[in-house]
Amino acid sequence: MKPPSLAPVLPDIPICPVERMGLRELERIRLILRGGSVIDWRRMHFQTREEVDNFLRLLQLDLSRPYDEEWARGVLSEAVEYLRKTFNYRVADAVARPAEIHDLFLYAAGVKGAPRHRRIACVVLKVMHVIQHIEGRDLLFRLAVSEAELGEMVTAKVLAVASEMQAKGLPVVEFAHSIKTQDSLVTKLLAKKETVAAQVYDRTRFRVVTRKREDLLPVLYYLTQRLFPFHLVVPGQTENTLLPFKMVLSENPHFEQFTSRLHLDRDFEDREGNGGNAFSGNTYRALNFVVDMPVRMDAYLPPPDSDHRQRKGRIIITLVEFQIVDEETARLNELGDNAHEAYKRRQKQRVLKRLSQGLVVPKRQE
Repeated sequence: MKPPSLAPVLPDIPICPVERMGLRELERIRLILRGGSVIDWRRMHFQTREEVDNFLRLLQLDLSRPYDEEWARGVLSEAVEYLRKTFNYRVADAVARPAEIHDLFLYAAGVKGAPRHRRIACVVLKVMHVIQHIEGRDLLFRLAVSEAELGEMVTAKVLAVASEMQAKGLPVVEFAHSIKTQDSLVTKLLAKKETVAAQVYDRTRFRVVTRKREDLLPVLYYLTQRLFPFHLVVPGQTENTLLPFKMVLSENPHFEQFTSRLHLDRDFEDREGNGGNAFSGNTYRALNFVVDMPVRMDAYLPPPDSDHRQRKGRIIITLVEFQIVDEETARLNELGDNAHEAYKRRQKQRVLKRLSQGLVVPKRQE
């Protein structure tokens, strides 16, 4: 019998209406809307230790446990050593050996420590972010867990939050999940220029439909508070034809007061562009993004007090895709060229053309 999960318990999080969202919420939402990376950020936006602790718990870390604290300290030490060895970077002792790991985030936000600590802490946290990704992937590959088992764990985690959202009265009319079939995976890989299985990000996919368009932002932000940390969005894997950033600003004028303090200027998306999906209809609208979902794997590891591994990480990250859309847009997405059947037809035509390049096209069976 496998031991129970040691996933940290998250406190109750209130719903944040759009009118109460500030710079912190706007930056986190924008990161998802454009599929960006926190590596490009200049500061964090945490204000209190409690807020940092909630964030770490969402990352599946409970630093009141000695083994989680030991792992976090190990990642910090590795990040500091990397910066000192590779770039001869001066890391202040206050950052290299903080009284609490939480202090790193408060330094990076500029609410604790000397002004110079903000820049140093930001750099260190960026390196720690990358190390955490490497370790999470490495642990996943080393564990004897099937994709089916992992899919079940992720689905249970996501649907638990879906039930919580329903109980809180969030305006979600649909929260469904699906797992790609083998045939769908083959077709998708043949349609992509990069036919590598690791590049299929939506094996496990969740579709969220809100009642109205104005419900999209509160629902999206709630997911970042209860299900996945905002910084684990996978860069470059967002397809956003539903909520362009400038439209978010125009529909919510109170955000304008924060635009001068954004990490990236308000016109950045115009220069970056977002190609969308080549097989979708011209008027198809949706927000699709991929996250590295953190999952504790205690059930597949020795108990912490008998774990003799050199590194004590107990958290893997696994790719999960989300699609968010409002109910009216979802209805329009099923009409004409936007319909799923039309999408699959265009995709299959591309695959057949690639397979038959320079060859005889197979005849349709009668």
